[in-house]
Amino acid sequence: MSEIHPTAIVSPGAVIADGVVVGPHTVIEEDVSIGAGTVIHGYACVKRHTSIGEGNTLHHGVVLGDAPQSLAFGGGVSRLRIGSRNVFREHVTIHRSMYENGETVVGDGNYFMVLSHAGHDCRIGNNDIFTNCALLAGHSTVEDGVVISGAVVVHQFSRIGRLAMISGLSAINRDIPPFVIAGGRPAAANALNLVGLRRAGVPAARRTRLKEAFKTFYCEGRSVAGAIEEIEAGEMTPEVRHFIDFVRASKRGVCRYAEWAETRGTDF
Repeated sequence: MSEIHPTAIVSPGAVIADGVVVGPHTVIEEDVSIGAGTVIHGYACVKRHTSIGEGNTLHHGVVLGDAPQSLAFGGGVSRLRIGSRNVFREHVTIHRSMYENGETVVGDGNYFMVLSHAGHDCRIGNNDIFTNCALLAGHSTVEDGVVISGAVVVHQFSRIGRLAMISGLSAINRDIPPFVIAGGRPAAANALNLVGLRRAGVPAARRTRLKEAFKTFYCEGRSVAGAIEEIEAGEMTPEVRHFIDFVRASKRGVCRYAEWAETRGTDF
């Protein structure tokens, strides 16, 4: 059975699975589903048209599924869909889509720290970390295993690739390729996230090949097309393939190479 505090307001139209804990003064609106084992601390709010998977934790003051912050939103039914085992710390906010029948999507195993935010129509993968005050504008995409440090702001429609790491106080206005450490205002590529690659189990030989591809793309003064052509002439490991596919799919363009990094050599 669920454990619902007597001061909580839960709509009869909400579907609450067994083992859910709902804390004091929490509000859960209609057309909400909450999976088994989810714990919602006090003063949280789950707005209508939101689905939450199993084993999530919502701390005090979290608001999930509120209307998008867009003047173009027409007020129709749109959704927020959240997977399992996510943690939302105090006062995290995530908004539903701005489009009729559209959805904002959050995957599994993500950790959202205090005051982090994801706007309407974001696509967030699995096992990402959003540090305090990390802010994603609408339509942003974050792939798996990304770390976004404190007070980072992400421009709408920007993409951040798998296992990328963004340093604190950065401003992202172009896509950040996978496996890259980036930072600054605007954010620029500094190096490869070799620690993250090792922790993800990427073998040494494939890390070496990715370092070669990074050098070709960022450090040899080639055009994007020329760099891709040179990289594809060599061994296409899974990581290099993903890097190239991500760059090819970019509509905003990928971030530049940091000027200070150009003088430090090629040990990424």
